Amino acid sequence: MNYFVTGATGFIGRFLVERLAARPDARIHVLVRESSQEKFDALLERLGDHGDKLIPVYGDIAVPGLIDAAEAKKLKGKIDHVFHLAAVYDMNMDDDTADRVNTGGTRNVVEFVNELGGKVRLHHMSSVAVAGGDFVGKFTEDMFDEGQSTRHPYYRTKFQAEKIVREESKVPFRIYRPGAVVGSSVTGEIDKIDGPYYFFKAIQKISHRVPKWVPLLGIEGGRVPIVPVDYVAAATDAIAHKDGLDGQCFCLIQSHSPTVGELLGAFLAAAHGPEFARKLELPVVPGSLRAITGRIGGAVPDAVKKQLSRTIGVPVSVLGYVINRAVFEDKNARAALRGSGIKCADIADYAPVLWQFWEQQLDLDFKASPRLVRRLAGKVVLITGASSGIGFTTAKKLAAAGAKVVLVARTQEKLEETQKIIEKLGGEAFVYPCDLNDLKAIDAMVAAVLRDFGHVDVLINNAGRSIRRAVAESYDRFHDYERTMQLNYFGAVRLIMALLPSMQHRKSGHIINISSIGVLANAARFSAYVASKSALDAFTRCLSAEVKAKNIHTTAIYMPLVRTPMIAPTKIYSYVPTWSPDDAADTVIKAILERPKSVATTLGTAASISYALWPKVNDYILSKGFQLFPSSTAARSAKDKDAPALKPTLEQVVFANVFKGEHW
Repeated sequence: MNYFVTGATGFIGRFLVERLAARPDARIHVLVRESSQEKFDALLERLGDHGDKLIPVYGDIAVPGLIDAAEAKKLKGKIDHVFHLAAVYDMNMDDDTADRVNTGGTRNVVEFVNELGGKVRLHHMSSVAVAGGDFVGKFTEDMFDEGQSTRHPYYRTKFQAEKIVREESKVPFRIYRPGAVVGSSVTGEIDKIDGPYYFFKAIQKISHRVPKWVPLLGIEGGRVPIVPVDYVAAATDAIAHKDGLDGQCFCLIQSHSPTVGELLGAFLAAAHGPEFARKLELPVVPGSLRAITGRIGGAVPDAVKKQLSRTIGVPVSVLGYVINRAVFEDKNARAALRGSGIKCADIADYAPVLWQFWEQQLDLDFKASPRLVRRLAGKVVLITGASSGIGFTTAKKLAAAGAKVVLVARTQEKLEETQKIIEKLGGEAFVYPCDLNDLKAIDAMVAAVLRDFGHVDVLINNAGRSIRRAVAESYDRFHDYERTMQLNYFGAVRLIMALLPSMQHRKSGHIINISSIGVLANAARFSAYVASKSALDAFTRCLSAEVKAKNIHTTAIYMPLVRTPMIAPTKIYSYVPTWSPDDAADTVIKAILERPKSVATTLGTAASISYALWPKVNDYILSKGFQLFPSSTAARSAKDKDAPALKPTLEQVVFANVFKGEHW
């Protein structure tokens, strides 16, 4: 089977080409602009063993004929399917670009296909945008020109492109209308911030600043025709190869599209944020009023529109979904896919995957200060526990400041993923997998780092193990104390001692230990964890005096509760005040700049002082907290482990907020 694909290196294109390449007899001719050679090479790498099925054909849809006449002659009569995916999707696009690529490009593709001859079939990737931004009611797959308004360049040119296919194609065609395409429902992969992703930063801030127990008031809004990219590719591939469907249109969306409120609720849940207690339904704006506001909007200067867009962080056109009143039907698509096993996933099921990918790979709302760049540019910073949580976020920010970040953790695959993320953002990162429980492995890792870099300027001992279990629940678990001490104390000390000689030789270095507020507050249920962190604290205090004359600085950061994978098993922590990894990373950065002896929150400092002056008062408060908060499910008996996690009581909420950041 011979295919010709435009837009193969684009977002949907990459997923579709993967599906096509999996077919045993596939030969895929890919239209490639010469300026996009790197993207084609990346596609080859992505396909692995199937890469040899790709044949680059150099050209451009914006040019009549698409490709060289000689190349076109070679393909004549030999192509079975043409997939036209190439288009510009940018809600801030200008009319000229939209006309040149979306409209003119589609006409060029149709003319090219008409000349191919043989039994070629055209598959056109359209969009639900053909319905315009103001349509009210059900828009079926059999509907097209309903007199809808398509003022926006994207809506207008997608409508015009589909019209060209319908009216000018001389070969059989099929039309696919995906909705708002988001990342893969399996991996979360997405190319850029778009559509619902514009709201992610605001959702993140809410989840970090507003406790989970606080009920939110939201809006219901219109229905969002959302769809994951993997479903678009799978459905298109399956429908394209099924007989008897020529001339039809297929809407590729989640059948029961979520409302704006449901969509935001799904992402708030993925971000471990609060829930909507109530959602308000927005009134339907009459057509006459929409027309008036549209004309007024057209009179607003572009500079004003751009300023509004920057202020709210969302393109003005994207906000149209909030009051969207179009409901899209996917009856044809579901009928065509019946028996294939291909079904669009529900956003509630894969929202956490989208959220995780965004947080890890696209969220870098950080601009390094000139002072930080001066301090870190070219410096070697070694971070343990660098593949997740505090270490991961800190690594991204330090790399953005120009540091050479040495990533250390146990799993090589996760470290390499972190490295790719940092490099994608323009930073430098180097992978050194190491089991920090193994002292010999630490020695080997340090030897490799010193061999490659000669020295380490800043060591951040971030890796750690936390165990939340009362002493009375640990009588038969002495190994908890041994393994916690092994990683949090012996591993960190071994690493410090391995790097100290080179620091002393250079008379320069900074050792940062990520400790815990529990060391200052003597948190109940954390005897194993706090003891190990306290031991490291005492070691470093003693060391500090010995290396001061060598210009080696030490800093202990007594972190409060931070929302990381380490605390995820304790479900009640979803409802108590925590720091975000961003807050924690910013604290590490401040420590690098200022080199303080220690960093603590106000509560941590107060707890330390009060324990020195009024230890019995401290015991009383901590005892109340111990009784108030239940043990984790891991520490409960087998009978209790299946009990559902309960929402906190008012007393628990008040207690947790008075003692913000403490481990309970």
